[in-house]
Amino acid sequence: MPTTPDMSMNMTTVGDTGLLDAMQHEVAVFARRAEQTRLGGVGQVRNSMDRAAYLLLNRLDKEGPMGVKALAASMGIDSSTVTRQVAPLVDTGLVKRTSHPEDGRAVVLQLSPRGLSRLEEVRSSRRRLMAELTHDWAPEEREAFCDLLTRFNTALSARMAVTGVGVGDSSPAS
Repeated sequence: MPTTPDMSMNMTTVGDTGLLDAMQHEVAVFARRAEQTRLGGVGQVRNSMDRAAYLLLNRLDKEGPMGVKALAASMGIDSSTVTRQVAPLVDTGLVKRTSHPEDGRAVVLQLSPRGLSRLEEVRSSRRRLMAELTHDWAPEEREAFCDLLTRFNTALSARMAVTGVGVGDSSPAS
């Protein structure tokens, strides 16, 4: 059953305050640790790609070539932010700008072969980090953690979309 802001406020008055305090603290610690390490992976690839670049390349890989506005909308961020974040990716050859197949005046962003190779290298490194951090977890625990984290990110994205505050790269498909 979906909760409204009023319902969630009622939860804190029914004795859940301690658990909610612990949750918000753990989310804050996770955010700090993730930013400190950038959850970049292991080995030489560690911390070698910033979060914005990773999320943009990942989105282009999953959804295919698209314009700046479509990319921004799919990530829940502003077009000017995408333009600013894509520029160095184009400069380094990870993303190509091409003409739209149906409207030659429009520009489409596309993952280059070099970008795909680099993305796979970073993904592999990050997979190794996830395996290392959860090596003593049962497969069901890994799956449950992923499911709950996805659910949390989805709820956060939905809230951000409704409030229009802090819209960023928290889209679950990122």
